[in-house]
Amino acid sequence: MTNDMTQGKPFKLFIWFSIPLLIGNVFQQLYSMVDTIIVGKFLGEEALAAVGSTGSMFFLVNGFLLGLTSGFSVMVAQRFGAKDEDSVKKAIASNITLTVILTIVVTIVMLALKTPLLKLMNTPENVFGYADTYITIIYAGIFTQSFYNMSAGILRALGDSKTPLYFLILASVVNIVLDLVFIVNFDMGVAGAAHATNIAQGLAAILCLVYSYKKFHLLKLKKEDFKVPASYYRTHFCIGLPMALQFSITAIGIMTLQSAINIFGSSVMAAYTAASKVIQLVMQPLVTYGVSTATFVGQNLGAGLYHRIREGVKTITFISIITSILSSSVLLLFGKSLIGLFLENPSQEVIGYASQVLNYAAAFFIPLGLIFVYRNALQGMGESFIPMMAGVFELVARAVVAYTLPAVIGFVGICLADPAAWIAAAVPLVIVYFMKMRKIEREKITQSVQEI
Repeated sequence: MTNDMTQGKPFKLFIWFSIPLLIGNVFQQLYSMVDTIIVGKFLGEEALAAVGSTGSMFFLVNGFLLGLTSGFSVMVAQRFGAKDEDSVKKAIASNITLTVILTIVVTIVMLALKTPLLKLMNTPENVFGYADTYITIIYAGIFTQSFYNMSAGILRALGDSKTPLYFLILASVVNIVLDLVFIVNFDMGVAGAAHATNIAQGLAAILCLVYSYKKFHLLKLKKEDFKVPASYYRTHFCIGLPMALQFSITAIGIMTLQSAINIFGSSVMAAYTAASKVIQLVMQPLVTYGVSTATFVGQNLGAGLYHRIREGVKTITFISIITSILSSSVLLLFGKSLIGLFLENPSQEVIGYASQVLNYAAAFFIPLGLIFVYRNALQGMGESFIPMMAGVFELVARAVVAYTLPAVIGFVGICLADPAAWIAAAVPLVIVYFMKMRKIEREKITQSVQEI
């Protein structure tokens, strides 16, 4: 069923909407972690370093497509909030058309650029072959991620955060089983991990699309629904393209950081990969709050309920800060134990490097949480330029720190790159959100006076 977020107390709405999202995100991260654990345990440090080093390359593409599909779903949420069923269907139809075309184009381009990117990132010779094999297969199957993100984004825009969850849980289990079969039984190496990811995500995408079409009235599109005015495509691009570029800019910053990490060798690469997986798992509640915020703001903007936007963002900010403190505590208390999951008998050197990454990240989780809340709040309003520019600030801060501080303070400089990026992005997002809200409220007052 769909979920109308224009009525009811924001706190309760956020909690009930976020729980299925959080479970889904955690499962997605868990099977990503299992990929890494199985690779590290059965294939060794070099294979783990290789898979980890391609993470930013995968995010470059998947993030771009995720940004597009998330942006394309904003109009769906706004039209749904305005109770305009015909416009909702046209927004969904144009979303599907653009996603299919752009996924094909991106896949072709990235398959051609993969090897030059690996060289540009200073990938060491002893892990280059593993990395090239893994990312080639992942790029060839990027459509599975794209179609899942598209269908899940549409459903969340309509207020349904549960349907994608069920299929994602199933995909998580399938991915783990296939990892073990392909790597342990069939001895397929890193290629087995890549194939397992593509097959599992493809299963989630197909099931989500088929089930949604049969279950939800708004998603039963007809041929005439695809006869969409050009204005729909323009609006999708105006929102989606900056969001996609924002993700890509962030990915480029992470690639820049990975390039600096690669210079330190495979042991540091493996340590950073393991630490990053732990951080990504612990930050999933913050990611979830961002998705909830975008849906809440989009629906209430469409309904003209501006006071609810301010109330809702204030509520989710409070929840985010409390969660950030709890997440930091988890990293500090249990981070070292979690690192041990990724390698068979890891050296003290690897554990030491990974622990440093976790400790410095834990100190800056509050600005990280604010990024997700305020970036998504602005995107839910249809504001895309500032979130994109926040990504630019993040890129610049991460690159400057990664290529200057290590020469002065060594590996600690690498550890400070992400925190510096988080602060650089959070500050402008928060400031612009409050400026945007004041502008909207002034315009509403002016309109009310004119009507009188």
